[in-house]
Amino acid sequence: MVDSAPSSIEVRFIETPAPVAKVFRFGTFEASADSEELRRAGARVRIQPQPFAVLLMLLERSGEVVTREELRQGLWPDATHGDFDQGLNIAVKKLRETLRDSAEAPRFIETLPRRGYRFLAPVTDVLPRDQVEIQLSK
Repeated sequence: MVDSAPSSIEVRFIETPAPVAKVFRFGTFEASADSEELRRAGARVRIQPQPFAVLLMLLERSGEVVTREELRQGLWPDATHGDFDQGLNIAVKKLRETLRDSAEAPRFIETLPRRGYRFLAPVTDVLPRDQVEIQLSK
């Protein structure tokens, strides 16, 4: 019997002039900044644009406090204070519902009263498949 298994595997990262699409993996979820998609165990999950934008800001600074002011500047730069507070509170509530998270016993999003939010779960940056070339050789 002839062994047809490759004797080596070479993985090369493809350099592209375009920015690399950012994909974050946490728990059973993957969030793609480029396609603006959230997936749970591979299945697409519906999420509105504002909660998704909040999620991306938290994922980009996982483990760090993202202040309410930083969220306001990044997502609602022209909103009045009252509009912003209401909009952020609604976005975080919807985000928690989508992630099946709880404010009382958070797995993903911790609230720091009057300060901001912190993403708690470990986050892995994933290189999109079209950015990796795998070559099998004998």
